[in-house]
Amino acid sequence: MKTANYNIRIDPVIKTKAEKTFAEFGLNLSEAINVFLHMSIKQCGFPFEIREPKLKAETLLAMQETQQILSDYENGLRTARQFTNAKEMFEAMDLEDKVNL
Repeated sequence: MKTANYNIRIDPVIKTKAEKTFAEFGLNLSEAINVFLHMSIKQCGFPFEIREPKLKAETLLAMQETQQILSDYENGLRTARQFTNAKEMFEAMDLEDKVNL
């Protein structure tokens, strides 16, 4: 079978991880790329779904809350508290939780 050469640039860390992954299947990187190309041709496109990762609503809410807290500190609406030890900090957190219930 004739072959054609094609040079690609790959992040060295990604290349190493990919080589280790494909080695578990008994493939080298070149063979794995050939499998990908063959499957792409059979599927008439990518052989897997490509999409943006969707964050859970809870994660999005936590991110928004974090942004609000940071904004409050920047605008002077919140001030940092200092504690002399961890016990004092946890007691303050417990009190805050009880107030917010």
